[in-house]
Formats: sequence, C-alpha cells, structure tokens
Amino acid sequence: MAELTPFRVEIPDAVLVDLQERLSRTRWPGPSPDGGWDYGSELGAVQELCEYWRTGFDWRAAEARLNRWPQFLTEIDGEQLHFVHARSPEPDALPLVITHGWPGSVAEFQEIIDPLVNPAAHGGDPADAFHVVAPSIPGYGFSGPTKQPGWHIRRVAGAVATLMSELGYERYGAQGGDWGAIATMNLGSIDAEHLVGIHLNMIVASPPNPENPLEGVAEDEMAGLGDMANFMANETGYQQIQGTKPQTLGYGLTDSPAGLAGWILEKFRTWSDCDGDVESVYSKDQLLTNIMLYWVTNTISSSTRLYYETMKAGQFTMPEGRVEVPTGVAVFPKEIYRPPLAWAEQRFNITHWTKHPKGGHFAAMEQPETLVRDIREFFRPIR
Repeated sequence: MAELTPFRVEIPDAVLVDLQERLSRTRWPGPSPDGGWDYGSELGAVQELCEYWRTGFDWRAAEARLNRWPQFLTEIDGEQLHFVHARSPEPDALPLVITHGWPGSVAEFQEIIDPLVNPAAHGGDPADAFHVVAPSIPGYGFSGPTKQPGWHIRRVAGAVATLMSELGYERYGAQGGDWGAIATMNLGSIDAEHLVGIHLNMIVASPPNPENPLEGVAEDEMAGLGDMANFMANETGYQQIQGTKPQTLGYGLTDSPAGLAGWILEKFRTWSDCDGDVESVYSKDQLLTNIMLYWVTNTISSSTRLYYETMKAGQFTMPEGRVEVPTGVAVFPKEIYRPPLAWAEQRFNITHWTKHPKGGHFAAMEQPETLVRDIREFFRPIR
C-alpha cells in the first residue's frame, strides 16, 4: 500500500506578499472595442476582482475553510496526488469519490462535502451518508505540477481507481463534472467490478445513428443541441490553445495573477446560469479561493496540459465500449454539454436522469443543495 502523508494547506507569507506586489503592478490592457464581454473578460470586472484580491480577500480564512477536512498526499503512477478524505460518522456510509475539472478544483466541493458526509446534521437521512474522497487531479492544485508526459484523462481515471483501492474501498460510487465527469465515465469502464454506480453532472455522448442524429430526440432536448453547437462554434478557443500549445499560454498565466483571473473568470461567467452577472451566483471569495489553488501551487500550466495529453491520446478519450454500471445524470439547463437521453442511453446504463430548473457547469458551487439531493436519490436504491 502506498504511503499516505497527512497534509494541511499552509502557504508561506512570502507567497502572499509576492502576490500582493504583482497585483499592485498590473499592466492593464485597454478595454475591448465593444466595452463588454464579447471579446473576452471585461476589463472593469477583472480590475474589480483583482482589487478585491489585493485589498479585501482573506486567504488565511479560505485556508482554514479548506483545512476543515482531513487531507493527504500519496504517490500514484509516479506522481504526487493530493486528496480530501472526509469519513462519515455513519458506519454504513458508502464511499464516494468526487472528481473536479478545469478550471475548477477541490474548492468547488466546499458546500457539498459536509451534507454528503453527515446528512443527519443537514436535515437529511443518515442512511444517505457517504465517505467522501475528493482528489486533486494530477497536475492540479495541491497535487502539484505533473513531471511526466502522458497524463490524459483515462490515466487520471486509473489513478482515481488506484487511490480508492489503496484506501481499502472495494465497493464505491463515483461522481464528477467537466473533466471529472469524463474521468468518472472512464472509471465506469476500467473499474466496473468495484463500482456500484457513477453519477454525472455533465455527460458527453454522440448520436447512435449519425445518419439520423435527431432520431429519438425529444422536442425539449433540441435547445441542448443548439447550445452545444453554439459552444463548439464560439466557445472552444481555450481548448485549442490548451490542447496544442499549453506551455506558451502558461508563461503569461503563471507570471500574472491578473492574467490568471481573467482567464478563469470568463469561464465561470460563460458556463454558469448567471444571466451575465457572475456574482449573482458566486461571491468574490469563492471565485478567488478557486483561483488561488492554481496560483499558490503554480499549477495553471500543468493543469492545461490535460487538454494536450487527452487530445493527443484521442479527442476527450471516452470510455471504451458501453458503460454497464448504473449511471445517473443531473441535467442543468446551462451545462455546456446537454446531449439527448437517447444518445446517452446508447453508451451508458442510464438509471437516473433528472432535469433541474436552474444551474450550470459548476453545479457543486452553483446549486449545491440540488446536486446533493440528486446524488442521494441516485445512489439510494443501489448503495
């Protein structure tokens, strides 16, 4: 069994002083020609966030919040892996691994870990309890930068399966969104013998009949296809850069906190159910805590390499064959990928498919209560 080293988030003061100095010396671009968001992150919004970052954000409070749960470091497949391991007080709790994506982090899960671990303390049924494991994807956050090539998303899934085995969990569930969803889909293929089920808040699937892609598509699913087409046409520039030349991008994002904030802020605004007002859904503290997990660990460059490695291995590196483990999907209306149920059923054993009235890509942050309820409902009959 791999060695587990207890871990606490304790960033040196010098890192924070350096950050303050960099923010105070930011060289700003001029505004976009339209003065808005069409060209990317709007100047005033990034300036406001960075000024709060410099003068109002309390990292030590965020650090204490992150340290509420036990955390560990281990080594898997030659790389360091950081993970939260929050065990439930309920003896019959089901182990559940939840995996984040880009540009997210384990900070996404701050509002869902406690209700999942101890439902009785949050007005829920103790029978719905989970032992929660939340890894930082290799190359992200406190896992630190990856040192080896070849860390595509299927290899990430393999590392997650190894982690659950090393923790002694022979029977467990898995959940994820964004890259975490694709890792979880692959888990359903590579570790099916140990999984009771997988739950996704983003699912990727292709039409079962390419010659007639609309076969079996319900009328109320057409909007999802239209949104996916718009996303592919207008919102995937970041994928092309990160999937082809991540190192070139990394110099600017690693050196400039304002550059990092602008790169990530735009995704949270565009991919969330916020009607263009990102702070109607997230506080500045939430946004900056997530951004800080890239800044203080110097992992923004290695995080983007996941796109390069996965595209090199095969676009999105989907699971091989049909995933037969029970699969639950929480469908949020502003999720960037919303394929029809008929498409998903061709590749997955869908046993739970719930459409929610509000929410987007970062469901654990946007709609934590809804996501927790959906996870509980999916696993309840199979746990």
